[in-house]
Amino acid sequence: MIGLLHQMGKQARKAANELRKTKTAKKNEALLAMEQVLYKNEKQIIDANQQDIQNAQANGLPTPMIERLTLNSDRIKGMADSIHQIAQLADPVGYIEEMITSEDGLKIGKQRVPLGVIGIIYESRPNVTADAAALCFKSGNAVILRGGKEALHSNKAILAALQEALVSVGLSEDTIQLITDPSRELAAEFMRMNEYLDCLIPRGGAGLIQNVLKNATVPVIETGVGNCHLYVDEAADLKMATRILVNAKADRPSVCNAIENLVIHEAVSEEFLPVFADALKEHHIEIRGDEKTQALVPEVIAVEAEDYNTEFLDTVLAVKVVKDYGEAISHIQEHSTGHSEVIVTDNYQTAQEFLEDIDAAAVYVNASSRFTDGGCFGLGGEIGISTQKLHARGPMGLKELTSYKYIIFGEGQIRGTTGAEY
Repeated sequence: MIGLLHQMGKQARKAANELRKTKTAKKNEALLAMEQVLYKNEKQIIDANQQDIQNAQANGLPTPMIERLTLNSDRIKGMADSIHQIAQLADPVGYIEEMITSEDGLKIGKQRVPLGVIGIIYESRPNVTADAAALCFKSGNAVILRGGKEALHSNKAILAALQEALVSVGLSEDTIQLITDPSRELAAEFMRMNEYLDCLIPRGGAGLIQNVLKNATVPVIETGVGNCHLYVDEAADLKMATRILVNAKADRPSVCNAIENLVIHEAVSEEFLPVFADALKEHHIEIRGDEKTQALVPEVIAVEAEDYNTEFLDTVLAVKVVKDYGEAISHIQEHSTGHSEVIVTDNYQTAQEFLEDIDAAAVYVNASSRFTDGGCFGLGGEIGISTQKLHARGPMGLKELTSYKYIIFGEGQIRGTTGAEY
């Protein structure tokens, strides 16, 4: 199987070389074909997804993970809509960001180019197969995907649709490939395919991401772990805070941009705690709080120290009451994973300080963290949320999947004197 994996790498490299020269119009034609084939193959995709769901239930997969795994007509439409939006976006490939003339008269430009071949390792969300493939494709990259074994049938059905679309417009199906063997041995080899992969992107929980970071020799873009906080300031509109909190925690608890930690200024805790507790009770959210929280809401479970470091991806929320803004910032800085952090306040100065004090990929004032998403940011979709600082940070759209090269135009200039006699 390792031999087959290396063959996939060779095919991807060849496809990437061809795709790099493919014009934007042809890429958009392929993307629109992908959109239509997803609709055409909807029944096959949902049938395949039902196999995965049945297997997941038989294997005791937690309910939030099954929710992430599930596909239906609405979610397939969401996948198709995302691909359609990507087709409408400007193509970054070939764009010259700047052009200068040097002292030697050279015209030096900085031009956007694809990364080349991208490897993506992800877990149970099969919509990632379509989103990641489309973004890589539009930005001129071939991609090799390795999804979780729990979504294997779904991913194969989605891949078949995408490859059908590529072939229908005369492009290589090797532009988008899927590893179907879920073995750890193969995953480890995939992480070391420096000869073929230019970049590796893990998308999933902390365990997956740390495993890739520790074992990969291919350059890695770290994405996704979201221990996100919402801080309710003493000057907060508490009705607004409740609305934002319910959305950020209860809308989709299993995603990385959901709130996991609630931090409350003690000046508003007595009024706010019972209100938000009642609101979250309707959504069956388990609240784990410190002593001050438990004193005000007796049904709250005692929080453990490790809860403040945990990305639950579940219907669980950790709560801490703080004496002032400074303690709130210290708590967030200690436990944040640098994904998305939120403050609710009507104090302009406090809001500005929060924006300066918090070092995260996305920092919000009076809005839900659920907006940390490539589609919401106008990127048409995303390959993941980068929580690192090198190359790309935040939602990774088309531009973040490119690099650049310098292009230089001369009129016979040479450096120094060697060759001047010719």
